[in-house]
Amino acid sequence: MSSKQTSHPPKVLVTKIGLDGHDRGSRVVAAFLRDAGMEVVYTPPWQEIAQVVRLVEDEDIDVIGISSLATDHLLVPKLIKALKRVHLDKIPIVVGGIVPDEDEKKLRKAGVQHVFHPGASREEIVAIVADLAAQSRAAKEREALV
Repeated sequence: MSSKQTSHPPKVLVTKIGLDGHDRGSRVVAAFLRDAGMEVVYTPPWQEIAQVVRLVEDEDIDVIGISSLATDHLLVPKLIKALKRVHLDKIPIVVGGIVPDEDEKKLRKAGVQHVFHPGASREEIVAIVADLAAQSRAAKEREALV
C-alpha cells in the first residue's frame, strides 16, 4: 500500500456499466485490491450510471474502477458528467480492459486518471489505485476543513 495511506483503508468501487457481462477481469482486480488491504465495493455487471452515482454517494468511495471488455468504456464520460451534477467529479476514475488507443485519449480528455490494459500487473494496479485513493482521501479531508 501507498505510504500516503490515511488511517482507514482506501475504499474502491469496482463496477461495470452498460451491457458488457464479462466480469472475470473485474472480479480478479477486486481480489487484487482486497488482498492489498483495500475495502472493495464490487457490483455485478450491467450497472446503470445512476446506480453507480448512488453507490459513490452512499459508500464514500475514494476511487471508481470501471471494467470494460466491449465498448462500454465509452459510457464513462456520461458517468463523469453525472458525478459532476452531484459534486462528486473529483473522485478519480480508472478504467481497465480492452480500450483502443483512440478511445483512451477520449477517456483521458474526459477526466479518467488511468487506463489499465490487458496484462497490467497486480503490482501496477494496486500501486496506482492506492496512490489515487490516498490523494482522493486527502482532498476530501482538506475540503472538510474548509
